[in-house]
Amino acid sequence: MGNLWLALRSLLWTVLLPGMMAGFIPWRYLGVSRAQVQWQNPRHLAALVMIAAGVALLATCIWEFARSGRGTLSPVDPPKHLVVRGLYRYVRNPMYLAVALIVLGEALLLASLNLLLYWAFFFGVVNLFVMGYEEPTLREQFGAEYDEYTRRVGRWIPSFRR
Repeated sequence: MGNLWLALRSLLWTVLLPGMMAGFIPWRYLGVSRAQVQWQNPRHLAALVMIAAGVALLATCIWEFARSGRGTLSPVDPPKHLVVRGLYRYVRNPMYLAVALIVLGEALLLASLNLLLYWAFFFGVVNLFVMGYEEPTLREQFGAEYDEYTRRVGRWIPSFRR
């Protein structure tokens, strides 16, 4: 029953958070609902690859939060254990980067300046949230373990060294 409840909570927060930011808002207000994919257009194909990669990366992160962290992507229902496996070995915020990749793919698909500006706004707000809330909260919760993690792994730029 515990795993089912965790899965349902993860699904709920996925719909409410990245679903809203990369799905509903761009769909409803920024023109994604009117997108007409031209399969022979290389720009459209590149955009679809970006969107699919973002969705796959996001799903991987959500799974890892549940599997090894025993929590969800929501700040009100966070992992109980520091997640440093999977994509989190390479970058501290792959979930935000995945959402950003989806929105950039949408901007490329539509060649939309409005979506590009939305992406910049989203990324700016996320950066402020990460530095102002998430990192201090994680430092308080996990102490030296988190400090060591931040020394090894970058906030936004992936590192592939061992």
